[in-house]
Amino acid sequence: MSTLNHDRVAFHDPAAHHDQAAVHDPGAHQFRIEVDGHRAVLDYTLTDAVMTITHTGVPAAIGGRGVAAELMRAALAVAREHHWSVDPVCSYAAAYLKKHLREADQSHQDELLDEALDESYPASDSPTVGGSS
Repeated sequence: MSTLNHDRVAFHDPAAHHDQAAVHDPGAHQFRIEVDGHRAVLDYTLTDAVMTITHTGVPAAIGGRGVAAELMRAALAVAREHHWSVDPVCSYAAAYLKKHLREADQSHQDELLDEALDESYPASDSPTVGGSS
């Protein structure tokens, strides 16, 4: 007999505009958040270590509060923890990943540029002006 494991740990974003944490129900392949009596969900399938996000749904009454984004963060945290890849067939999930991958890529490019500049001009070796005599 199997038991359902509901994981409520580490899925709440303090910047979200609500107080509820995402709940993961692995047996149902679902993440959910209850806010003001309304339930938002993210559904997925899992095959060969690929989490396919099939649906995100947030009732209009709780829209605009970052609930769908928090569901995505929770799903991605679980995928990362288990070393699963993610296939976002849901349009919201695809848009979320595209946006956040672009931001992560830009951040990485900025870090590489900073690193290159640091290597070109170490703090202890300032460039000389006019040469030395």
